[in-house]
Amino acid sequence: MEEKLMEILNDLRPDVEFEKETKLIDDGVLDSFDIVSLVSDLNSEFDIEINVMDLEPVNFNSVKAMLELIVRLQEEG
Repeated sequence: MEEKLMEILNDLRPDVEFEKETKLIDDGVLDSFDIVSLVSDLNSEFDIEINVMDLEPVNFNSVKAMLELIVRLQEEG
């Protein structure tokens, strides 16, 4: 799962070292256009539905946070 997430992130923004970032949203590394694209890719790839309530910086600030969001949504699904 982490490998696929990294592939999606690297396709989205190859200039970012996602493994080291912990404030992707807070520091403005990812912008709103990146998030829209990312949410679409995550929904498709992991068969989840990220809704408006999930669109909080805390869920997208790091790879770890995104993985936790994906797992939670898959378990709820």
